[in-house]
Amino acid sequence: MAEAQSLQYTPKDFKSDQEVRWCPGCGDHAVLNAVQKALPELGIPKEKVVFISGIGCSSRFPYYMDTYGFHGIHGRAAAIASGVKIANPDLSVWEITGDGDALAIGGNHFIHAIRRNIDINLILFNNEIYGLTKGQYSPTSEKGLVTKTSPFGTVEEPFSVGELVIGAKGKFFARTVDSNVTLSTQIYIEAARHKGTSVVEVLQNCVIFNDAIHEVVTGKEVRDDRTIILKHGEPMIFGKDNGKGLVLDGLKLKVVKIGENGITKDDLMVHDAHETNPGIQYMLAHMGYPDYPVALGVIRSVTGNTYETDVEDQINSVRENSKIKSMDDLLVSGSVWKVE
Repeated sequence: MAEAQSLQYTPKDFKSDQEVRWCPGCGDHAVLNAVQKALPELGIPKEKVVFISGIGCSSRFPYYMDTYGFHGIHGRAAAIASGVKIANPDLSVWEITGDGDALAIGGNHFIHAIRRNIDINLILFNNEIYGLTKGQYSPTSEKGLVTKTSPFGTVEEPFSVGELVIGAKGKFFARTVDSNVTLSTQIYIEAARHKGTSVVEVLQNCVIFNDAIHEVVTGKEVRDDRTIILKHGEPMIFGKDNGKGLVLDGLKLKVVKIGENGITKDDLMVHDAHETNPGIQYMLAHMGYPDYPVALGVIRSVTGNTYETDVEDQINSVRENSKIKSMDDLLVSGSVWKVE
């Protein structure tokens, strides 16, 4: 009973005594708030929670959490988080990273952590810019964006985080907006309860170097018509008056208006986040304004073997079937010569 009482945490229990040093108005504040609201709902002892980061504004996150933490080096957060989880599978491991940290120098670590399905929770802050190093374009910057390293506009095609995750055999992908703390909190809870790599992309605002980059879809006046919050088992409906929805037209998604051409709510697609075939989920992750609303919520959540469990099972199997039970057995195995 004493242990159960000790796990009745509040968000305050996860706040460290460090001064939060992000810029006023930065979206990171809201992400921190949502995570601190989510953790008490999980019932995990604080000593079993660890936050690991790489380099970037978001990577100061571990300092502000009253849990274990590790501030790593640029692009290597996924490698460190993977090692921590494999070494101690009982830990709840969270990786905090940004679009530059995860998808540029850390790109290989990112996709392989996902491919291996290591049971870590990865939150990717996507502000489409390098903020800490003062405004260079990143792997998610829109083509044509003028920055300090692309004074005439970048000519590179940006990554889509969701497409990259699903293409890397990802089992869990969700997307949220920094300012929507309620939605974010629920997503972080679902991500933590998922067994395997969970990736949550946060459309986050850098008020200094890329201000309002997501405002075209997340702005208060337009967000209802330009985003759709997906919920497993519910119709894909959106709009200020819930007057729009998504249907499958051949091999493509199509936006329709309820009431036009005989379209009713029953004609809309029902979201299936648990479908193992990622085809529809891939299309949902790909959607973008102005042709489609941007998909928020849990887009994909399917089960699969986790890397650390498979490794542990393999070790146990080898031990059980091996003839070598000790160092002496090892030393006299194979070809052995006795020297007189």
